[in-house]
Amino acid sequence: MKKIILASTSPRRKEILENIGLDFEIVGSDYEEDMTLNMKSSELAKFLSLGKAKSVAKKLKNQDCIIIAADTFIVSGHHILGKPKTKQTARQTLQKISNKTVEAITGYTIIDTESQKNISNAVNTKIVMKKITNEEIDLYLESDEALDKAGGFGIQGKGALFVKEIHGDYFNIIGLPIFSIAQSLKKFNIYLF
Repeated sequence: MKKIILASTSPRRKEILENIGLDFEIVGSDYEEDMTLNMKSSELAKFLSLGKAKSVAKKLKNQDCIIIAADTFIVSGHHILGKPKTKQTARQTLQKISNKTVEAITGYTIIDTESQKNISNAVNTKIVMKKITNEEIDLYLESDEALDKAGGFGIQGKGALFVKEIHGDYFNIIGLPIFSIAQSLKKFNIYLF
C-alpha cells in the first residue's frame, strides 16, 4: 500500500486515524488559511483543504504517497467561526452559538502524488446547541479547551455539555469525517477493511 500522509498536526485527526488502525505519517501544512474569501461555506472548506493538501504535496515531491488534508469550521447563520485565539473571542463565539442550530463543515482533499488524481469533498453536520449561560461560559473558559476548537467548543470534551443533539457525522465535528473519507479512499484503491 502507498504511504499515507495526514496533512495536519491536529491531535484529534491523528487519534481518529489511529483508532481505525490506519498506518500513516504526519506532515504539517504551511498553507495560510483565508476564512474571508467570498465563497459558499462548503466550497470554502474544500478550497482550504485543497490548499493544505497541495502545500504538503510540494514538500513531498518525488514521493509516491496519498495525502489527506482537512479543514473544519462552524457556521452560524452567515458567520464562519474558526478557532478563537483568545478567551474574549471564545466568549463571543460561545454567546453567538448559544441556543442555535449551527453546522460543522469539514472540507477534505485526498491527493495521489504520483498520478496527481485528487478528490475534494465537504461534509456538513447540524449541531443543536443549548442555551449557554454566562456562568457556564466563565467556567468553560477556565480550561483552554475553547481556544483550539472550531466554534470555541470541543464536543469530545466538556464542550459536549453544550450540545443537545447532532444530525450527521459525529467525527465530522471533531475534524475528520472518517466514513466519507473511507469511501473516497476506495477511489484510490485503499480499503480500510
